[in-house]
Amino acid sequence: MKLLFARERLGDGVPADFLGSLLPGWEIATCPPDRLTDSLDGVTAVCPLGTKIGADVLSAGKFGLVHQFGVGLDRVDVAAATELGVWVARVPGDIGGNADSVAELAVLELLALSRRLDESRAALATGSWADRPAGRSLVDATVVIVGLGAIGTGVARRLAPFGPRLLAVREHPDKPAPAGVDAVAGPDRLHELLAQADAVVCCAMLHNGNAGLFSAAEFAAMKPGALFINVARGGLVDEPALLAALDAGQVGAAGLDVFAREPVDPENALVRHPRVLATPHVGWHTGLMFRRTSEVFAANLRRFARGEDPRWAVNSPAFRRSPQPECLM
Repeated sequence: MKLLFARERLGDGVPADFLGSLLPGWEIATCPPDRLTDSLDGVTAVCPLGTKIGADVLSAGKFGLVHQFGVGLDRVDVAAATELGVWVARVPGDIGGNADSVAELAVLELLALSRRLDESRAALATGSWADRPAGRSLVDATVVIVGLGAIGTGVARRLAPFGPRLLAVREHPDKPAPAGVDAVAGPDRLHELLAQADAVVCCAMLHNGNAGLFSAAEFAAMKPGALFINVARGGLVDEPALLAALDAGQVGAAGLDVFAREPVDPENALVRHPRVLATPHVGWHTGLMFRRTSEVFAANLRRFARGEDPRWAVNSPAFRRSPQPECLM
C-alpha cells in the first residue's frame, strides 16, 4: 500500500515519518503539487492537503481513495472521483482537533484586533505612551458567527465567557443553538445580523453555492468600523471588496488566516494593509490537530486497505477502482 501526500512538507516541526508507526507496511511518499500527476505510480491513496485534485489527476492514477488530512475538500472534484470509482473522505473537525485549533486562532485574532495589539506594541517600542490606543472590550459587544459547524460552535464556546452577545448564521437555523449563542438565523437574514455586528467571524464551509459570500454588499451591510475575521476559506471573500471596505473605514480591521490564492503573495495588498492581521493558514496547524488527526486518518486508511468503505466519505462510488488489497491492515 502506498500513500502519497501532494506536498513535500506539512510544516515546521512535523517529521516526515509522523505516520509511520500508525501505518505499518505502508509506503508513505511526498511530492511537490506540480509533480502530482507524475508521482502516482503504485499509489493507493492520495492526500491532497491544499492541492487541486481534478479529473486530470484522478484519471492519471489508479488510486482508489482521496483522503484529506483534515476537513477541506473544496479543491477536490468529488463528482469526477465518484464516476471513476474513487472514494473521497475527510476527518471531521470535531474529531481530529482541527475545529478546536482553528477556533482558538479566531479568538486570538479577534482579541488582538479588539485591543489593537499591534498599535499598542508600536507605542511601547517608540516610548509614545501618550499615543496608546484605546481598545474595544468584548463585554456587551455583538459578535456574529457565520457558519455554525464544528469551528463556529468552538468559537462560540470560547467567546461566551468574554461576555458578548453572540448571534449566528447557518443554513439550517432550526437546529438547536449551541450554549451561549443568543439567536440563530438563516442566510436570508445575513444582512440583518451584519448590521448589528461589532465583529464578524467567518467559519462557513466553502461550497459551489457560496463562493464570494462576503462581497461589497455584505461589507456595506456591517456596522461601520466592525471587525472581520476569516478562518474558513479565502474563496468566501471578495478580496478587492474587503480591501476597499478597509480603506474606506467601513471595516475597521480584519484578521485573515486564509486567502483566495495560497500561498498568498507577501506583497498582496491585504497582507500588507496596516489594519490587517494576516497569518499563513495556520489555524489548523497545532500539535493537537496532528496527533488526533493522524490517529483517525491512519485508522481510516487501514479500514480502506481491508476492503471496507472509508468512514466520513462525502461520496459513494458504485464500484471500487483500487486494486485488490495487498495485505490486511
